[in-house]
Amino acid sequence: MTIREDWSILQQELSPATGQSTFTRNNLLLPQDPILSGKGGDYASYEEILRDDQVASTFQQRRLAVTSSEWGVTPGADDKESRKAADFLTETLNRLSWDSITDRMLYGLFYGYAIAECLWSRQNNQVILHDIKVRRQRRFGFNKLGTLILLDTSGQSGQEMPAQKFWHFRNGVDHDDDPYGMGLAHWLYWPVQFKRNSLKLWLIYLDKFGMPTAKGTYPAHATEEEKRKLLQAMRAIQTDSGIILPEGMQVELLEASRGGQVTYDLLLDRMNSAIAKVVLSQSMTTDASGGQYKADVHKQVRNEVVKADADLICDSFNRSVVRWLCAWNFPKAIPPNVWRRVTDEPDLRSLAERDHILYNMGFQPTLDYIRQTYGGQWENRQSSS
Repeated sequence: MTIREDWSILQQELSPATGQSTFTRNNLLLPQDPILSGKGGDYASYEEILRDDQVASTFQQRRLAVTSSEWGVTPGADDKESRKAADFLTETLNRLSWDSITDRMLYGLFYGYAIAECLWSRQNNQVILHDIKVRRQRRFGFNKLGTLILLDTSGQSGQEMPAQKFWHFRNGVDHDDDPYGMGLAHWLYWPVQFKRNSLKLWLIYLDKFGMPTAKGTYPAHATEEEKRKLLQAMRAIQTDSGIILPEGMQVELLEASRGGQVTYDLLLDRMNSAIAKVVLSQSMTTDASGGQYKADVHKQVRNEVVKADADLICDSFNRSVVRWLCAWNFPKAIPPNVWRRVTDEPDLRSLAERDHILYNMGFQPTLDYIRQTYGGQWENRQSSS
């Protein structure tokens, strides 16, 4: 058959996610995360993981590495309309506090997906992005067509949300059949559970072996009142420096004995290291170990993770909200792009010397390259003269 004869078939989606009947309920797609599936799809169990100190610290480090980096807007083209669209977007993001919005959307890395509602308004014949409200993920679901659904209180059904209203993204899955993604929480669940259990056992151990147990002996003819006073005296051993006892009664301290070596601290350190590796893909930015070479390698790994996070946020925003704003307000413009520079600051003098050499060799850099490399506002010398 020719392409012309097969064109109607080639345009169809022949293997949509609707075929995954195991992962649907009441026309809603369910998360394919096996841990969530065992808990009825309830994300509340993942919210508890954020209370862990190592998770909170490492995940904050990962988010701050993104939000503390420089951001900017590059015009989609050099024409006047495209530059106006870029200026309009820059003003909008400054007004909305782009760093704060980015920080909240980065929690999508933890849960697997993030959802933000765009609040639009009209001003001077333009559509204005009045605000961006990042919503709690578990309030939303997706139907078999991939449409966003605002769930009701039962969580079993809900209302379809309109297009060009919500900005959302997913991450962590290797296919397109799961709109919920699979976040860091999936990989952090068991290390955090093991860590909490080890802490509980460690506290029991310290209580048992850290302080001796008081043993009181009373004579056979002791009265109930004398027994009560002896018990009070033993309790006072834990808090008072001195006690008194009725004559004929004795108090001993029993030391608990054990054999072997208890390594709850090693298990705790192992779980903290596992958490750091899951969140940061390395552990040396949280643990003081290794040499300078290893530290540089681990820092490079972390920078690669952070750059991927920044690209995920910016790309999903550029493909949705930015295109909507540009289509409504600057229909003739090429949509601009939001970007973040998360790598180490380059040596601009060395770059300028290299670019000068290349220029003398006959190569001329583009205006986009100049803006992205050196920052600031630039234009061609010929167009300004």
